[in-house]
Amino acid sequence: MEEKTVEMITKLVMEAMNQKSTNEGFAVPVGVSARHIHLTKEDVETLFGKGYELTKKKELMGGQYAANELVTIVGIKLRAIENVRILGPVRKASQVEISATDSIKLGIKAPIRESGDIKGSAPIAVVGPKGVVYLQEGCIIAKRHIHMSPADAKEAGVNNGDTVSVQVENERGTTFNHVSIRVDESFTLEMHIDTDEANAAKIATGNIVRILK
Repeated sequence: MEEKTVEMITKLVMEAMNQKSTNEGFAVPVGVSARHIHLTKEDVETLFGKGYELTKKKELMGGQYAANELVTIVGIKLRAIENVRILGPVRKASQVEISATDSIKLGIKAPIRESGDIKGSAPIAVVGPKGVVYLQEGCIIAKRHIHMSPADAKEAGVNNGDTVSVQVENERGTTFNHVSIRVDESFTLEMHIDTDEANAAKIATGNIVRILK
């Protein structure tokens, strides 16, 4: 076989491989996020007693952790969900993150929001062993998002604050649109979705999805 022919075939094969890689998109592991709550120091003390501090159960990314402490959340007409885990450390504002199914069960209209964007969100009551906190606002359905380090973002060709679409390659063949990108040195690569989204797409924590180009 002539040298030029070999070079041409090699070039075509490399181009096909590169095209296949591009079409597949950037791979991201999934983390399914169950309902949880973030609390201020003041609200922790109201719920668990003066001077109480959360105790750590499991380390999470970005300096967060799952606490051992659980609370009950209550919507209108006294509809409640028990054993909602608290995530630490304490924050400047308390925030409850639930699924759309939880929102229906509680009888409230929780909006889909980025974490921290609680202005005008749904009211909810939080019950602990020592007291009750009533939040005038603070209950949301978390907007689906991907955590990334700067190195991951560079490799994926995205920036903090970008919005992308993500493909789930299984028998459901689901595409998630409006997925926010969050970039920070402390982040581990992971896409966070709630239990409703995971069940609908038939995926679980550890499954791989791909950012569409």
